[in-house]
Amino acid sequence: MNWLRDFEAEAGRRAARDEPPWERGAKLHPDVARSVQRFQVGEAGDGANLIAKAGGGDYLAAVRLFVAEEQNHARMLAALLAAAGFPVIATHWTDTVFVWLRRALGLRLELMVLLIAEVVALRYYRALRDGAGDPLVSQVAARILADEQRHVPFHCDRLRLGFEGLSKPVRAAVFGAWRVLLLGVAVTVAADHGPALHRLGVGRLVFVADVLTAFEGALAAIRGEEPRPKPRYVPRRARPRGLV
Repeated sequence: MNWLRDFEAEAGRRAARDEPPWERGAKLHPDVARSVQRFQVGEAGDGANLIAKAGGGDYLAAVRLFVAEEQNHARMLAALLAAAGFPVIATHWTDTVFVWLRRALGLRLELMVLLIAEVVALRYYRALRDGAGDPLVSQVAARILADEQRHVPFHCDRLRLGFEGLSKPVRAAVFGAWRVLLLGVAVTVAADHGPALHRLGVGRLVFVADVLTAFEGALAAIRGEEPRPKPRYVPRRARPRGLV
């Protein structure tokens, strides 16, 4: 329920907030623009598979609002590209692979793959916010980053519950394989987006190391080695009306 309240409150804040000043335009180096195009594709899914696996109740309602936030990211990135004079692209092979992995099995595996994407996104949008050198780009990246910083503990909280029933040896084996997959993804993203990261002032090795560090923090939260993540508390009377 607290996560649902958090997502509802954020939806209310988003509805009341002014749009970024798209009309001012933006400056994106072509390398960075190509990178943003690929991330925009990844944010643009409809989330139907995740929603179908979410069951019902408060978690389903929270997942629907999470998907809405991801779709808003895709919308803002598309508008940012347009402001800089670049089109969106229809597909990219990295997104195709992620979608296939997420749909392969049940909710837990989908959230495991999704958490990898979210941890990578944390470092990427921080680099875009701090290194783009354009006010509109920095503003859009900062808004998306703020959402991603809430999404990671949201997924960690659910995965913590999902792993509680597994024995320590099984859980250790799963986490080991998970680390290998994360490392492969981080290296692939660093290579694929290397020119953009260079323009943003982040080396490939630094990017990979930072992603690994953030992932270990997420694993610690899932294992219960850190306090259970909590959303910002929102009193019931402050919940915006008319939201799912």
